[in-house]
Amino acid sequence: MAFTSPSGAFGSIVPSQVQQALATNYLTFDSASGGGTFAKQYLPEIYENEVERYGNRTLSGFLRMVGAEMPMTSDQVIWSEQNRLHIAYNSVSTTATTNQVSFAESTTIVNVISVGSTVVIMNPTTGVEAKCYVSASTAPGTGTALLTLLPYTALDLSAAGFAVSLSGFKIFVYGSEYSKGSAINSNYVSVTPSFTQFSNSPIIIRSKYTVNGSDTAQIGWVDVATEDGATGYLWYLKAASETRLRFEDYLEMSVVEGELAAASSAAIGFTPPNGKPLKGTQGLFAAIKARGNQVTGFSAAAGIANFDAVLKNLDTQGAIEENMLFLNRQTSLDFDDMLAALSAGSAGGVAYGLFENSEQMSLNLGFTGFRRGSYDFYKTDWKYLNDASTRGAVASNAIDGVLLPAGTSTVYDEQLGTNIRRPFLHVRYRASQADDRRMKSWTTGSVGGAYTSDLDAMEIHFLSERCLCVQAANNFVLFTA
Repeated sequence: MAFTSPSGAFGSIVPSQVQQALATNYLTFDSASGGGTFAKQYLPEIYENEVERYGNRTLSGFLRMVGAEMPMTSDQVIWSEQNRLHIAYNSVSTTATTNQVSFAESTTIVNVISVGSTVVIMNPTTGVEAKCYVSASTAPGTGTALLTLLPYTALDLSAAGFAVSLSGFKIFVYGSEYSKGSAINSNYVSVTPSFTQFSNSPIIIRSKYTVNGSDTAQIGWVDVATEDGATGYLWYLKAASETRLRFEDYLEMSVVEGELAAASSAAIGFTPPNGKPLKGTQGLFAAIKARGNQVTGFSAAAGIANFDAVLKNLDTQGAIEENMLFLNRQTSLDFDDMLAALSAGSAGGVAYGLFENSEQMSLNLGFTGFRRGSYDFYKTDWKYLNDASTRGAVASNAIDGVLLPAGTSTVYDEQLGTNIRRPFLHVRYRASQADDRRMKSWTTGSVGGAYTSDLDAMEIHFLSERCLCVQAANNFVLFTA
């Protein structure tokens, strides 16, 4: 009988002339037998804490600043917005008949100008206008409205500057005139107010983090720390914490970037495994593009005239006094340059006496608030537009910033059946007495005290169901490249 022993099975003794730890007389971790974690016998100087080289990496917080969150119990939220109060029509044309004008009717545009009304007809291009008495008007719903206008200051419309068979005019009612002792005209049209209805649907947002049972007991040498305060030497704690932070950012990003699935889109044509189609949701950018104001190629650095054009447009809408500007870095600097140029050495500038500036001191050129005309503006950088992992650090960013009205709006709530006041921008999330889906988190598996299945892992789930309501979007402005 013979034995074969492995090489070095009885160890070895290697003498050394110096008293120090060497590869021959001390444990090493630089081989296959000992692992490759440490290449030396001496413990290195270790910085246990991670360096936060990107600062605070979270992007959420925008909606918390400008809106609110409210529960809902349905698959759809519907609200109604008031239409304009006064009667006006665009795309009015003169006809070949003297003193007669016309405009096309539709399902939403009908003729409600009655005989006896007094109107102003305007040429938006030349500024020519005439005030007229309406002597004849077709009934609503005839397809093409015909009005006979008698100018107060000219023999006919042609003499007043409105040649026959031209188009592109505007007309609006400013009052009426009746002779003494007369009754109101029999063809008078009683105007019934209407409203415009809007809706949005919530989407379900989900995420999950999984760690197997063995890794939950793996102790690291880095003391991890995240923005939400998670700390410790267990690396999976960092991963789980960052998954939650990422999901919380998604809650805001989803309702900012959200798009409704168009009828002919690939998204709506896809059928998920459960057979229920995708629908999407209308986010902030999509809502402003569809129902608000969009300014393309805006540059505040070009001068105050560009910004004044925005103010004139706000005058035609709700004219809300206080507004907030959330901008990317370049557009924010452009605004600073624009305001600084107005205060350069001029006693009539905007800086002296404001923002603790004076003629004798250096100007603080980082303007955070200013007033122009009858409007107050509060300006801030929007991290979401600057962060390199989202819309920042690109040569041409399609979104340069947004202008949002401050305060609340009054709308008619279809479910409550009454007028309510809501922030112009707010989030609705699904919730009831049985379940609150604003921000759900639960753990499954057989690790970490869950014991819900035979899976040797811990799964941390995150779920929310929400949508954004952009009310009175005609008061919002989207600045695009």
